[in-house]
Amino acid sequence: MSRLFSPTFPADWSVQSTMAKIIYTHTDEAPLLATYSFLPIVSAFAEKAGVEFETRDISLAGRILAQFGLADDALAELGELTASPEANIVKLPNISASLPQLKAAIAELQAKGYDIPDYPDSPADATQAEIRAKYSRVIGSVVNPVLRQGNSDRRAPRSVKEYARKHPHTNKPFGPGSKTTVATMGEHDFKSNEKSVTLPADDTLTVVLETADGGRTVLLERLPVLAGEVIDATVLSASHLDAFLANAIARAQAEGVLFSVHLKATMMKVSDPIIFGHVVRAYFADVFQRYGEDLAAAGLSANDGLAAILAGLDALPNGAEIRAAIDLALAAGPRLSYVNSDKGVTNLHVPSDVIIDASMPALIRNGGKLWDGEGREDDTLAVIPDSSYAGVYATVIEDVKRNGPLDPATIGSVSNVGLMAQAAEEYGSHDKTFEIHATGTVKVIDQAGTVLLEHEVEPGDIWRACQTKDLPVRDWVRLAVTRARAAGIPAVFWLDETRAHDAQLIRKVRAYLADADLVGDTSGLTIEILAPELATAYSLERMRRGEDTISVTGNVLRDYNTDLFPILEVGTSAKMLSIVPLIAGGGLFETGAGGSAPKHVQQLLSENYLRWDSLGEFFALVPSFEKYAEFAGVPAATVLADTLDRATARFLDDDRSPGRRLGTIDNRGSHFYLALYWARELATQTDDPGLAAAFRPLADALTANEAAIVQELIAVQGSPADIGGYYLPDPEKTEAVMRPSATFNRVLAAL
Repeated sequence: MSRLFSPTFPADWSVQSTMAKIIYTHTDEAPLLATYSFLPIVSAFAEKAGVEFETRDISLAGRILAQFGLADDALAELGELTASPEANIVKLPNISASLPQLKAAIAELQAKGYDIPDYPDSPADATQAEIRAKYSRVIGSVVNPVLRQGNSDRRAPRSVKEYARKHPHTNKPFGPGSKTTVATMGEHDFKSNEKSVTLPADDTLTVVLETADGGRTVLLERLPVLAGEVIDATVLSASHLDAFLANAIARAQAEGVLFSVHLKATMMKVSDPIIFGHVVRAYFADVFQRYGEDLAAAGLSANDGLAAILAGLDALPNGAEIRAAIDLALAAGPRLSYVNSDKGVTNLHVPSDVIIDASMPALIRNGGKLWDGEGREDDTLAVIPDSSYAGVYATVIEDVKRNGPLDPATIGSVSNVGLMAQAAEEYGSHDKTFEIHATGTVKVIDQAGTVLLEHEVEPGDIWRACQTKDLPVRDWVRLAVTRARAAGIPAVFWLDETRAHDAQLIRKVRAYLADADLVGDTSGLTIEILAPELATAYSLERMRRGEDTISVTGNVLRDYNTDLFPILEVGTSAKMLSIVPLIAGGGLFETGAGGSAPKHVQQLLSENYLRWDSLGEFFALVPSFEKYAEFAGVPAATVLADTLDRATARFLDDDRSPGRRLGTIDNRGSHFYLALYWARELATQTDDPGLAAAFRPLADALTANEAAIVQELIAVQGSPADIGGYYLPDPEKTEAVMRPSATFNRVLAAL
């Protein structure tokens, strides 16, 4: 049932054994569109070297269909594969869907004739509860915890760093007297309320809510844990959150700055949509005070954002009255920042539109300014309710205000070794996050009946637990030392001894750093443990001196840092090399961040121009080919890796990434040039004469037809493109759009 998106691939590839094959993931949005253009090139080149590719569909649409038996469960299959040493997976960015995105995908699939049910907001019976449970398995960060059975090694390749130094992008200065700053709770939030314990032995825990009236609700019946595992629990107070938000709104109004909120409602799929809903209700307090019951009765939730509420008002008898009240609130309140002022899309429209790890670096790059409803830039109050990592962004903002913008031509790099294996830390908390319904105490209890962790709670509070197994921590420490030794630069563990979870990890880190059998001799290496704010300042100081540093972080900071620093250093996080050495011995090769993917799709649909940059795919394939050569014993795969690496360097030197305006090459043109340079490198290499002979005709044909191919690729720009769907594009229409050069297709087919 797996969908293969190019008819050039054999129809039975989706069911063959994965032994000694590279699995290329079929995902969503701009990365998926790029795959239609790029994968036929890669598969054609690889076939000549005896390297086999397969695809697996882990898109949002594919995950939905799999839940109802209408497609193979490719994600589960790949999860099993990660436990095998032959795993070789190239993973492109996928949609970590918010609830509005899920509902939109369901509607599209239903319109295409798929027999799947509506999402039940309030299940009325066991059948609807089961349907909702199935849908809950496909939203948020469900893909990454399954595939990331290893820790992360992510950095800017040398060629990208050199290109950024030769062709530096602009990081704007903050204006004199800039009012842009970060607002965060600092107390009564997840960080301040966190409690943590390391389990002495294997156990099965239970999470219960004991209410003030004597009731007892089991929130989680079975939570299996292993010896040495760290278990955390914490709660964010709803009442204090509301008070904080009311104050932040008043502050933005008084200071005359934009109001913006920065969350991650995709990855933190339970907690952050709830927090987002609190923000919407706080900003439109009068509206919800007057019409909250009407909106709730109509199934219109603040958690889904302002856009969902506006879309549902026409069905309400007093919908026009509510719309007028919303417009009045927008006019009377502090100015909101806008995601798209031309289309009237505010910061509060869609919870998944403003993703903190992309939005905050963009704000910093732009001199601390966002956009108002008229498209004008202005300072902003950046609201990050939980204080766990807000200080990282606050530290960068204050550094840039004090020392000026970071100069990409001279600054050093901050790479990352990230703890993420086996759903470590907060990103593994989804099934252990609850919105509390009654006053009482939440307790985490072991099998012996001992209460390990407990919190007093009130209605509306958000309580969560998360777990971090010992084996991933050991591997994380080993990987950090290995990278520090190989790179010859300091490695800094971003851990705060005053935070409960970090205190547990610090004890483990110190023990494992002293374990010579695990990490070898660490003498001569600079390895620090610093709280995140201090680690940020330390790294920025070294960056400004042109020095490199490895940030060694937990799961959420891994996500934040691998956007923050690359965006400041090289202009984007899409150009990063991201390798996940799987604990079982295989490899997961990730291809960059997808935060900008929706905007790129919109431009393709309106102008037939795709600005998505596939450099991440180019970089990921090099170690993937190397892994294939090592495991499958195919020396030609190493030749593919070496020549692709050199071709990518030439690609960057010649500035063949997608341009910024119509009439320049876009993603499709960049793929042509990568193919041209790669074919030339293969044709002239001397390690495999047979392979060189096979690629000389292709290199000659691509060179001879360069002008014609580029003209054909550019000629289609400027008019709308039809791909037959957003979440489930039509394969034939999409291939026609993404492979518009008849000359290029003919030359490639001849290979």
